[in-house]
Amino acid sequence: MTKASPWWTPHVHADRRPRLLLRNRMMADLRAWFAARDFVEVEASALQVSPGNEAHLAAFATAETRPDGTRQPLYLHTSPEFACKKLLAAGERRLFSAAPVYRNGERSALHHPAFTMLEWYRADETYEALMDDCAAIMALAAETAGVKRFQFRERKADPFFAPERLSVAEAFQLFAGIDLLGTVAPGGETDRARLLADVQAAGLRTAHDDTWADLFSRVLTEKVEPRLGQGRATILYDYPIPEAALARPSARDGRVAERFELYCCGVELANAFGELTDAAEQRRRFTAEMDERERVYGERYPLDEDFLAALGQMPEASGIALGFDRLVMLATGATRIEDVLWTPVADLRS
Repeated sequence: MTKASPWWTPHVHADRRPRLLLRNRMMADLRAWFAARDFVEVEASALQVSPGNEAHLAAFATAETRPDGTRQPLYLHTSPEFACKKLLAAGERRLFSAAPVYRNGERSALHHPAFTMLEWYRADETYEALMDDCAAIMALAAETAGVKRFQFRERKADPFFAPERLSVAEAFQLFAGIDLLGTVAPGGETDRARLLADVQAAGLRTAHDDTWADLFSRVLTEKVEPRLGQGRATILYDYPIPEAALARPSARDGRVAERFELYCCGVELANAFGELTDAAEQRRRFTAEMDERERVYGERYPLDEDFLAALGQMPEASGIALGFDRLVMLATGATRIEDVLWTPVADLRS
């Protein structure tokens, strides 16, 4: 098998360059879009005392050598979220960040260890405003690219159509025949046995040690996500409380939280929250996530105590993270994330 030429080979770069130049134009237009709406661009330090506290999100670890010779453990951030929320606590009202983030153990057609996350936050605004933002940003990306449809492999969607809005419970019922909220109690307690029976009845594989969260993820991945964003984008909203560690509970239903994800052409593009500002509840959720991480991977990440303190000063807000590289992929028809990165991280196995 012939080894592919590296990205810096002149003829390879010449083939890649049109997409990369379009990437630059898309970012410039997005910055102008945010500026026209009174958003301030911020730069979060890539080095943080905690990379985040999601059970299945792996970080790159390092350490700072202090003048006295001691070493302070640090991590490359997996998201600028904690830093952005501290800036909300400091008094910023609308802000956005467009910068590299880092995640370990993630490499596929849609994943890369270093990628660009576009995050933005609105103080004292509901997360429904972010749904409108998503529709506007997809249309802007299509206009910049000069295309009338987004595409990933054989899947296509019209970026100018308003996204459909589908609750997670509706999606589980529609695509898997599962009454998801029948397995969740107000406050977030889950019924694993009932969900296990429902998942088996839907014909999906299960394991004896599957948790409720494992079963939820399997249905979402195998039955729901491939059906989303076909023809037009889909906003999947009202995630169960256990699947929304950073989101506040919904006022309509105590079993779900104010979280939505944006899908287009079967690709997850963005993840949004009506932000949780209860520091005690956030600590409880982080601890539970790290307990699960320790159970599965044998390690845990520290809590950012500075972040938890800032939550006490943070206003009600909504926030969202969008994978900018994936947006470029959809606008250009690229099938691999490396095709839209200026300098991909080399995969020495290939």
